[in-house]
Amino acid sequence: MTYSLYNANHTLGGVDSLVTGTMGNMRSGLHQHLARLDEIFATRGDYVQTLQFMQQMADNVIKQLLGLSDWEKAKVDLASIADQTATVEYYRWLTYLLLLILDLIICLLACLGLAKQSRWLLTTMMVFGVLTLVLSWTSLGADLAAAVGASDFCVSPDKYIMSKTKDAISADIVHYYLYCNQTLSNPFQQPLAIFQRSLTTMQIQIQGLLQFAVPLFPTAERDLLGIQHLLNSSEASLHQLTALLDCRGLNKDYLDAMVGVCYDGVEGVLYLCLFSILAACAFTVMLCAIPRAWRQIACREQDYDDIDEEDPFNPRARRLGSQNHDHTNMHSFCSYSSSMGSQSSLHPPAPAVSNAPVSEYMNHTALFGGNPRYENVPLIGRGSPPPSYSPTMRATYLSMTEEQSRHFGNDFRA
Repeated sequence: MTYSLYNANHTLGGVDSLVTGTMGNMRSGLHQHLARLDEIFATRGDYVQTLQFMQQMADNVIKQLLGLSDWEKAKVDLASIADQTATVEYYRWLTYLLLLILDLIICLLACLGLAKQSRWLLTTMMVFGVLTLVLSWTSLGADLAAAVGASDFCVSPDKYIMSKTKDAISADIVHYYLYCNQTLSNPFQQPLAIFQRSLTTMQIQIQGLLQFAVPLFPTAERDLLGIQHLLNSSEASLHQLTALLDCRGLNKDYLDAMVGVCYDGVEGVLYLCLFSILAACAFTVMLCAIPRAWRQIACREQDYDDIDEEDPFNPRARRLGSQNHDHTNMHSFCSYSSSMGSQSSLHPPAPAVSNAPVSEYMNHTALFGGNPRYENVPLIGRGSPPPSYSPTMRATYLSMTEEQSRHFGNDFRA
């Protein structure tokens, strides 16, 4: 629509420029040349009559050009409508782009809040969700109003345009450009034909003066050639004016504008309505789902608070137990290392140690059918290995124990 309006404005501006330029040439340039020639041909009455006849033809041309409609007002109105339409369309596009980005950000943050079970994030997204829901319904109302208005206009756009331009342009001209049928006569045909005949008559008179008057009045040749050049440029302007005033160019711009408004425009507005409806439904579902998820999070935290912290099946107890277990293992390892270091440095006197612990351990092993269980063996003054070791690890541990016992025995005897 904006492109068609700019093209039509360019066409009407060209018509106005040609009409204004031609009238200016006839009024100023031609009048000056005729005034100087009138002084030169003062002694020849027939030549003076020819100059007066040419002045009458020039006045007739000016009269026909003044008979054309004033295009200035239409040109200004079309340019203003095109500029306003482009401005509104730009801000419309920017508004819906920002609204779409806001919708996506709110949805992503709401999903993040549900995944992380963050109450403050869900609360913030509920507030923004209410705001976006209001914006969605507002945009839906604006889109529906635009769609209804455009549909009413597209039912009969010709009548609407004729009613709006009846004060500036005659109905015959508007009807000619709106329908552009071969049966319709061009309302500018008669003025343009008179313009063409007047120019042709003036050119014939100038040719006669150049042929017969210049040998007698050589100083008149310059003004006569100036008039001839002015008439040639006016004839070229006449051909351009005839082409611009033809209905085919403006009618094509009009049809393109109506296609842009009544087909592409209405379809685009309906898509915007669909977008607003989907956004409003999505945020309505989100606002209904967030409180339910909030209650589930609160109930789950309350259930965790009611469970005994010492219960091994409590998830919190498991996490705390795993952390305490790690700290305990590190502490026992350091204690064991420090105790071993002190024993190796001080070498306190130890009682007589023999293979009794080993024999006692083997006796307990024999009592349980050769399947040793460390849970039933008393702590023999040392760190007991944890239960449920594999047979290979038990054999390794027994060999290390026997070796340590012999070492302590040798130290004691020494």
